[in-house]
Amino acid sequence: MKLPVNNTRGSVVREIDVRDDVFARRQNDAVVHQVMVGQLANRRQGTAKVKTRSEVSGGGVKPRPQKGTGRARAGTIRAPQWKGGGTVFGPAPRSYRQRTPKRMKRLALVITLSAKARDGKLIVFEDLNLANAKTKNLMNALNAVGAGPSILLVADGASSDVIRASNNIPRLKAIPSQSLNATDILDFQSVVMTEAAVRNAEVIWGGRFQRKPSPVPEAVAEGEEN
Repeated sequence: MKLPVNNTRGSVVREIDVRDDVFARRQNDAVVHQVMVGQLANRRQGTAKVKTRSEVSGGGVKPRPQKGTGRARAGTIRAPQWKGGGTVFGPAPRSYRQRTPKRMKRLALVITLSAKARDGKLIVFEDLNLANAKTKNLMNALNAVGAGPSILLVADGASSDVIRASNNIPRLKAIPSQSLNATDILDFQSVVMTEAAVRNAEVIWGGRFQRKPSPVPEAVAEGEEN
């Protein structure tokens, strides 16, 4: 697959060959949906908490006699039906975390990146080394290529001044290529990458999935040698 490369003035200077297994993967909505649900669930804090009738202060004395008043039986003023009473079936601290396989997260990432490339929403810059790295100049470069109002900027190789200037642009998020994820790619209308970021993404996310071997404890290794 080929992607056009732009300069900061918005002109296409050349085309580059990119890996099909990163930028031309077939769409798989089921995988993308499952990964997104897992990532959004892992962002939840799960700290919501209400007090039950055993945790609300007060209510240690029976409010009225059991019989003779003609009113309903009541053992405590902190029962759920009373004002100021405890809450029934309210939220309690819990973990919403879901375990998503690394292979699936990697697949969802390249699928969403490929979808942006197919739709013309993946824009590649030759570099972003602006002569005067100010927010206005960076915004002019993004407008020149039609990046749109919502941008995910992957500016590997750019100077720290360019990254700092990007912080002043609303609805723009700057991340390195190793931090790419499916949720961020779908959250923004367009993905803007430098050529260096494209090559880094190919190295990180391309090729066959290789699981790193777990380290062997030293005690076990010594026992095997003996």
